[in-house]
Amino acid sequence: MVAGPCVVESYEICARVAEKLSRLALQLGFGYVFKASYRKANRTRLTAFQGIGDDRALEILARIKRDFGVPVLTDVHETVEVPTVAEVADVLQVPAFLARQTALLLSVGRTGKIINLKKAQFMSAQAALFAAEKVASTGNPRILLTERGTFFGYEDLVVDFRNIPRLKEGGYPVLMDATHAVQKPNTAAGVTLGERAFVELYAQLGVVAGADGVFLEVHPEPETSPSDAATMLPLDRVEPLLQRLAQLYGLR
Repeated sequence: MVAGPCVVESYEICARVAEKLSRLALQLGFGYVFKASYRKANRTRLTAFQGIGDDRALEILARIKRDFGVPVLTDVHETVEVPTVAEVADVLQVPAFLARQTALLLSVGRTGKIINLKKAQFMSAQAALFAAEKVASTGNPRILLTERGTFFGYEDLVVDFRNIPRLKEGGYPVLMDATHAVQKPNTAAGVTLGERAFVELYAQLGVVAGADGVFLEVHPEPETSPSDAATMLPLDRVEPLLQRLAQLYGLR
């Protein structure tokens, strides 16, 4: 399970999420990686929230890692960021919209860290495997691939669950991102909306389709968040979902 808030807002929010999810993971038999973006570099509008400041956000991620004993994942967007972020993060994530950026893929690969490649909304599974080949060419086979939906017109996504077994043909673990997959991107107001009601369904379908893990954005009060407020799963809805996923995985 890779899970946490969309973006680092404060230590308090991150700690609430990390404490509960690490405890549930231990109880139910899941591995757990805490995730949060230290910076939101890809926003529809210039005025959209981009973060609390790089240094402060990375410091909070380092504290979460230390205080809760969990590995942390965060995004990188440009090659210049990679060395600094790699000092903190255990998993470097290449965002979906950057999944073809060769220089970035090679740069993250050379760190030797685990790399999570988000399959872009415009990519086939085969195209995502070509992106994985770029990372692997650096001698780093520590790659995860994440399904997060495919564009269905201008402001909607659908999930082709055939992509999960197709991605697994590359020999890498595959995650199902059940929260980004329910997005309705870039609406007329310049805000990404979504259908949170389908998050639990998508997570379960992903596991049934063969996903090795789930990727979830989770927040104590999603509606108050400056990013992905419409799609993050409320913290109080996580436990029943994880119990169901544990059953599907045969952990209970």
